[in-house]
Amino acid sequence: MSIPKTMRALQVADLAPDFAGCAVRDVPVPEPGPGQALLRVRAAALGFPDLLMTEGKYQHRPELPFTPGNDIAGEIVALGDESTEFAIGDAVVATLGTGGFADYALCPVSALRRKPEGMDFDAAAAFGVAYLTAYVSLVRRAEIQPGEWLLVHGAAGGVGLAAVDLGKALSAKVIAASASDEKLAVIAEKYAPDATINVTDGFREEVKALTNGGADVIYDPVGGDIFDESTRCIAFGGRLLVVGFTSGRIATVPTNIPLIKGFSVVGVRAGEYGRRYPERGEENFNAIWALAQAGKVTPHVHAALPLDDWREAFEMMRNREVVGRVVIAP
Repeated sequence: MSIPKTMRALQVADLAPDFAGCAVRDVPVPEPGPGQALLRVRAAALGFPDLLMTEGKYQHRPELPFTPGNDIAGEIVALGDESTEFAIGDAVVATLGTGGFADYALCPVSALRRKPEGMDFDAAAAFGVAYLTAYVSLVRRAEIQPGEWLLVHGAAGGVGLAAVDLGKALSAKVIAASASDEKLAVIAEKYAPDATINVTDGFREEVKALTNGGADVIYDPVGGDIFDESTRCIAFGGRLLVVGFTSGRIATVPTNIPLIKGFSVVGVRAGEYGRRYPERGEENFNAIWALAQAGKVTPHVHAALPLDDWREAFEMMRNREVVGRVVIAP
């Protein structure tokens, strides 16, 4: 397979608002060293952290210039040394942190997983981080049980929709929550949650009525007012999962409230969980990909856009127009 000397890559050269420091540039194609593989990128999923990193607002701040793009799917075109597990031409997926929004991406062979046969490249790219976050949240941190009520905020977003999908696969009773009736209609059609709630005018009374007292597990990637109201509709013994703060406000809670109501506030960092507990981290990855291979969970790709249309993809994400994930296909 012929590999060119240069490739197109979306590079962040400066940390600036409105993606002003971003541009598609021609850069050298990297060469794989020992233990590395070079992938021809077929799809790379956009996540909210990618947007934050362009302004230096994410906890991970790569050295400039860098290419964003965490979840990728593609084909192996070169290996730095012999591999007993993979060969040139294999269709694979990987979670990189950065480097995905380019024609080619370099990654450790140890990070590769075979693309499930039933998934196209777009869906495979949309899967990894979102479903890993949902799995660590629901299984590792909340220890959710079949039949428990799960309230998912931000249900139309990538990590939210993954939690709806995974919650159903785990036999929980799922309530999908969003501020958009249009998005909730899409979720209802594709994932059939047990209930949907528009949170625009509040949600605690509706949640309490549906669950006969309160949700057992609340998955919150939104924060702010959503977190505040969630403390008022959680069951005794419930677990309120802090997944993120897309609202822009980090909420606080007086400690007498979880004491009196008997619930736990549980922080979730899926990547850090795997780094601190490598064996469990490997188990987590194996579990979600086994579910995907079996067809028990299916990511939703809202749109797939070419690399030259990266700004449209970023704006779509920033303006919260997305149900599921947006994919950039170089």
